[in-house]
Amino acid sequence: MTKISIIGAGSAFTQDITTDILKIEGIDGGTIALVDLDAKRLDIARRMVEKLIEMTGNRWKVIASTDRREVIGGSQFVINQIEVGGLQNVRYEYEIPLKYNVNQCIGDTLGPGGLFKTLRTLPSWIDIVRDIEDLAPQATILNYTNPMSAVTLLTSRITELPVVGLCHSIQNTSSQLAEYAGVPYNELEWRAGGINHMSWFVELKHKGQDLYPVLLEKIKDEELLRQDPVRLDAMKYLGAFVSESSGHFSEYIPYYRKRQELIDQHCNTGYNGATGFYADNWPIWRKENDERILQQLEGTLPIELKNSNEYAAVIIEAMLKNEPKVIYGNIPNQGLIHNLPQNGVVEVACMIDGNGINPCQFGSLPEHLAALCRSNMAFFELAVGAVLGNDKEMARHALMSDPLTAAVCSLEEISNMFDELYEVEREFIPNMK
Repeated sequence: MTKISIIGAGSAFTQDITTDILKIEGIDGGTIALVDLDAKRLDIARRMVEKLIEMTGNRWKVIASTDRREVIGGSQFVINQIEVGGLQNVRYEYEIPLKYNVNQCIGDTLGPGGLFKTLRTLPSWIDIVRDIEDLAPQATILNYTNPMSAVTLLTSRITELPVVGLCHSIQNTSSQLAEYAGVPYNELEWRAGGINHMSWFVELKHKGQDLYPVLLEKIKDEELLRQDPVRLDAMKYLGAFVSESSGHFSEYIPYYRKRQELIDQHCNTGYNGATGFYADNWPIWRKENDERILQQLEGTLPIELKNSNEYAAVIIEAMLKNEPKVIYGNIPNQGLIHNLPQNGVVEVACMIDGNGINPCQFGSLPEHLAALCRSNMAFFELAVGAVLGNDKEMARHALMSDPLTAAVCSLEEISNMFDELYEVEREFIPNMK
């Protein structure tokens, strides 16, 4: 029987991913094990999954526990969605860097926010991986937790269990590009590769026609440019469109957030680069998501059984039924992208079948795009190394290597910022010295 464990089941992803799994044709039974340290949110997730099973008429069963060792044994797939200390620290990780003029929109992948999320997330994840090795040694790990590259990189360093990092940025961005170019999505042809949140659409065509000249002409319309200001502006100069939102992407490079006039010019509202967008809204979104699920369980809001664009169920179906599917996944770079570090993690097309995850060789990125990816990969290498070695100074050096932070601050300022953040988050990173 199929067994799938979801760790961090209180996440907003659980409803969509579970719906996708329950709608896989030909696999109408098995066990879904839910794990979350927050008993209240775990109960909400359990009740929702039970409701989805009832609505789909499948023969799945649900087990749930705040103790993962009670329920994950024998899992074929383990989905990671954990969040460690997020509510307690999201304001610190925005407000302290802002004192040093490091202006973040999201702050959960690179930069000061991304570094400290890495430092507080990975130690807990190491313990979880050890339990998976012990209790589910045949499992494939599907990681959704950010920082995606850092979590996947660490996983590949500490275990032989297969792991793939999953995001929706390729799916969302390809759909957006079809809309911007004015072509049907199912006729869009593309080739993309790089790292998570910085994959590059190096080819973009419609019926053999290069769409980049079309897009360059279209963005002369200021209204279109405002829809995706950083990415469309970067495309104009870099020659390729990138896979993550303008707000996220603006944090990974040194060009758009280092002076207020640049922020005013290129970064507008919401995911398009608003200052403090994640810190201001994520706690609200989390509360609203829980309230929405409770309303659905009470019957005052409808539950839609529609498929999402997440890849987890696609992988599960392809592996269990040995029916080849293609996804974009984050995977150790073993000869996949030639001009990116071979000991890092890259995002490429992967063919999934009964043999598991089979990444496809990409070749080389245009060198200027590879250079931008390498700057981010160096940050992840230092951050992961700091966790594995409990090395506080390596973590400090990771922040010094961050492209945005380095564009704004001196080394002394970065070091002082690091110390401030470390002091307020010390309880979440107790082993580092």
